[in-house]
Amino acid sequence: MKWQEALNDFSLYLKIERGMSKHTVQNYTLDVQKLIAYLESREMTLGPLQITSTQIQEFIYEIAKEINPRTQSRLISGLRSFFDYLIFENYLNSNPLERIEAPKIGRKLPDTLSVNEIDLIVSVIDLSESNGERNRAIIETLYSCGLRVSELTNLKISDLFFEEGFIKVTGKGDKQRFIPISPLTQKYINLYKDQVRVAMKIEAAFNDTLFLNRRGKQLTRAMIFTIVKTLGEKAEIQKNISPHTFRHSFATHLLENGADLRAIQMMLGHESITTTEIYMHVDTSHLKEVINKFHPRN
Repeated sequence: MKWQEALNDFSLYLKIERGMSKHTVQNYTLDVQKLIAYLESREMTLGPLQITSTQIQEFIYEIAKEINPRTQSRLISGLRSFFDYLIFENYLNSNPLERIEAPKIGRKLPDTLSVNEIDLIVSVIDLSESNGERNRAIIETLYSCGLRVSELTNLKISDLFFEEGFIKVTGKGDKQRFIPISPLTQKYINLYKDQVRVAMKIEAAFNDTLFLNRRGKQLTRAMIFTIVKTLGEKAEIQKNISPHTFRHSFATHLLENGADLRAIQMMLGHESITTTEIYMHVDTSHLKEVINKFHPRN
């Protein structure tokens, strides 16, 4: 079996059988491509069924000089998944990464914005510019609904159920969920949709896509990052802000105000509650209040 053949089969498996998004599949295949490039650079003709843990360990040792421990850990996880797939298809009996340990990394606590900082970012948006209404609707939707950036860019007009107070979101693995949306955010989306978007020349393929660029096409992930970064700098906020920062802030503020962790899990679209529990570590100031209020000895 050749590398490219195995990689093509692996990609189809991730997409069709595992239901992973295009972006996730690309990340997994890129991990394997890095290993292939390493072997080619050293003129090693080993195929995916011949490579051993020794060669993979040497590859990881070399690439560890260029990447941080967190990226290294993710790379090892991606390679392990690839060889697990070969075992699943009965090409291999054991995984060459079985005894290769990922570097120990601490759980990274997400950056969050205060409500005042979010208000400040919204306030610096120039509504007189052509994209002002759109950008305000984008920021409000990210924060109000806690969306991933890909969920925002893929949001459709047909996903808006404003009369019921919900939007339908397609998350990882094409899993759909309904998220409540506030009247204020509905208002800003409608202003953009009914006053700005309606006057645009839109390509036929994107007639149902909510947020569009100036050419009438779907916004890219990179463009959302640029919008958020630019607004953060304009608001002079000294934090590393990304679209995910608003998702973190959404979850953290709900938790701080007494929301149930399980409800937050459902709105974020986390498969496991342990993923949502990271927000318990962001701000523990409310925990003292919980003890004081609910514990019988207090």
